[in-house]
Amino acid sequence: MFKSRTLLYIILFIVALALIKIFFLNKDVSENSPASQAKKSAGMKVDGVVLKDVSLDEKIFSSGTVMANEEVELRTEVGGKITQLNFKEGTKVNKGDLLVKINDSDLQAQLSKLKSNRKISVEKSDRQKQLLDINGISREEYDDVMNGLATIDADIKYTEAQIAKTEIRAPFTGQIGLRNISEGSFVNQNFLIATMQQIDPVKIDFSIPEKYSSYISSGKEITFTIEGASEVFTGKIFAIEPKIDQATRSLKIRALTENHSGKIVPGSFAKVNVILSRSDSAITVPTQAIIPVLKGKKVLVCRNGMAISQTVTTGIRSENNIEVLSGLAAGDTIITTGIMQLKDSMNVNVIISKK
Repeated sequence: MFKSRTLLYIILFIVALALIKIFFLNKDVSENSPASQAKKSAGMKVDGVVLKDVSLDEKIFSSGTVMANEEVELRTEVGGKITQLNFKEGTKVNKGDLLVKINDSDLQAQLSKLKSNRKISVEKSDRQKQLLDINGISREEYDDVMNGLATIDADIKYTEAQIAKTEIRAPFTGQIGLRNISEGSFVNQNFLIATMQQIDPVKIDFSIPEKYSSYISSGKEITFTIEGASEVFTGKIFAIEPKIDQATRSLKIRALTENHSGKIVPGSFAKVNVILSRSDSAITVPTQAIIPVLKGKKVLVCRNGMAISQTVTTGIRSENNIEVLSGLAAGDTIITTGIMQLKDSMNVNVIISKK
């Protein structure tokens, strides 16, 4: 019995030694083998990019509204019956065109009477002048005649002004909207006959936060898009509100853009993009290469086949890239993948890809 147990212990000991050799000694040999050492020296395969100077724009985005360059509501200054409607809905009219005429027959009759009286008064003043020259009448009598002529002239101007109020003329070249009345209808000063707009060019009104107000000036270019159109339109700022809105802490801005095609419709919602500054020699890295740390941010730079940590200061962020203000230079190779598995001074095999 004792011999059997001893034999069993010997067998177990031999098996344990065999297992130690298999799992530990062979592992050490494989790790120290030339193939293993070559693999270690090759380093971990990662992706990277070589940095270069690029053009970079600092932009802000805002919501805006498209407005007609000029817009008026056509209303009459005096009440009366419409005798002429000289426009078609939705058509272009030129500045000074007669659009609407109100009945002015009474004023025309009054004007005709005044002009007739003026003619008689002028003839009388001529005769009185001849008599005054030969001392046939006194200066006072002559002055009375001339004052009467001046009164008639003033009445004529007043009547002509009243007649002008019965006419609605186009204040600028533009497009007439939909009319709300027909010829022969009676209107008063409160009735909206139609609207008129100048839609080439058009204005874009938008606001930006007050912290960007120092970057804005007249002549600065903007781009914008509108619903229903894939085209990107451009415009220029031409007017800036002189104060900050205290309720919204924003600055109101107005830009102008051409609209020869008529694609931009007043009242449309506009997504506005304003370029605040532009740099032709900026350094940018992919956003996934930035590693947040306790005291800032860092990236992994490949130098002499090793991953080296480099602290950086960042600036403008876009959808895919972020600007680096300090810590990197053009020509540096930045590691973009496997950054969570890498340690400082670890060997890497970088596969260069395009940014």
